[in-house]
Amino acid sequence: MSAVTELRSFWNRRIQIPVNGDALVLDVGSGDKPHWRADVLLDWMPDEGSGAQRSGAAQARISRPLFHGDAAAMPFADDAFDYVICSHLLEHVHDPAAVIDEMVRVAKAGYIEVPEAASAKIVDFPTHLWWVRLIDGVLDFEPKTAREFDPEIASYLARSGLEHPIERVLNGRFDHRVVSLRWSGSVPYHVRGPVDPGMLAQAAAATVSHDDKTALVATVLTGAAAAIDHRRHRRPITFNQIVKPELHVSPDATLTPRLYTA
Repeated sequence: MSAVTELRSFWNRRIQIPVNGDALVLDVGSGDKPHWRADVLLDWMPDEGSGAQRSGAAQARISRPLFHGDAAAMPFADDAFDYVICSHLLEHVHDPAAVIDEMVRVAKAGYIEVPEAASAKIVDFPTHLWWVRLIDGVLDFEPKTAREFDPEIASYLARSGLEHPIERVLNGRFDHRVVSLRWSGSVPYHVRGPVDPGMLAQAAAATVSHDDKTALVATVLTGAAAAIDHRRHRRPITFNQIVKPELHVSPDATLTPRLYTA
């Protein structure tokens, strides 16, 4: 896959977003690469020590108001946002149904991106808990029972040094490596869970290094889009404007790029 094709793929999946300049956008699980268009961020593990759940060792980036909170129990009010982005988060959480329900509650529409099961079964990450498929328009979550789909093949790839070269080949056809779902109003899903507690413990203790080239593409394009976006005037957003009524504070305050706990 050429660099131009790879850039076009990322642009189509992650940069283009069907909202106008006045729309309020939330990024759930924003991590160290928040979406360029997001006005508000949410992350459960913003510290550097949780970097393995993202893309290495970096802490969550606080380039916009970042709420420290659980995606399965968001502090935001019903329909607080016009659009919500959730990219490469649902495969990490123990209850994807709860997270999806919360996204539908707080936003009118959104975008979900997760690893596709067939590709992940060749090379996957130890922090992932689910094999995910899009079946007839329905997001299907099958709980993993082990880190690898086939431990014997995974051992061969590791000892032969082929794991990372094969991962780069897979990432070169990234459109086929992920499930991309744009939704409005509701998200059809089926969760076959729950996840075995042993898998949860293994994922929590795991370390992982994502492909540097893929991360670089994401960083460059996201940075370029963000630089363009920062030229527009964003209307102020206040704390009480987006949080649940029971979390309102007095006096209300305009949100700034810092960490919030609601």
